[in-house]
Amino acid sequence: MSDIRSLFVTKLYRAALSEFGPAVSASELETSCLLIADDDEAGQDWCEANDYPGYTSYASLTDLPWRFPIFKDLVDVLDRHVAAFAEELAFDLDGRPLKLEDIWINILPEGGVHGSHIHPHSVISGTTYVAMPEGTSALKLEDPRLQMMMAAPSRRKDAPEPLRSFVYLRPEVGEVLLWESWLRHEVPMNMAEQDRISVSFNYGWA
Repeated sequence: MSDIRSLFVTKLYRAALSEFGPAVSASELETSCLLIADDDEAGQDWCEANDYPGYTSYASLTDLPWRFPIFKDLVDVLDRHVAAFAEELAFDLDGRPLKLEDIWINILPEGGVHGSHIHPHSVISGTTYVAMPEGTSALKLEDPRLQMMMAAPSRRKDAPEPLRSFVYLRPEVGEVLLWESWLRHEVPMNMAEQDRISVSFNYGWA
């Protein structure tokens, strides 16, 4: 009998923020994101200068948990999710937990896209979802081996999820997704009329 194994697994963590409560209010978080975006002139200028659709605080605000208590509460919850994922990944952290490096707001309007990218200087990256209107973009994840499959046939449309070249996930408001930072991902065009709002973050190992 043949022995077929799955090797070199790519794991994706998906959970409700409230799994490690207390729950962070999605409506309060959405209001905070919109108010911050309205006030952050440096971030607005950066987005305009770099043709970034919508708004991100990535290049302008590096201290959201210090400025706004709701972001501190959010990070307290994220720390626990990241620790759980690190345990699932069997990381040997030598007694030094992964720590937050960056956290930023993303507001993607109708027609906006966020191109394919990785987070090369971090260990775990992720996003929690604040506003996901009907018809908005999924998260697109790419098989990290794709560039080495020069002569491989394409997969059938009914291929099992672990064998697909791309996987599309549509998260729900209040969920958090985590992945290892080398995993390439993107946000396709937002086809909804309303803004798609999320908060992304990186964790590193000191």
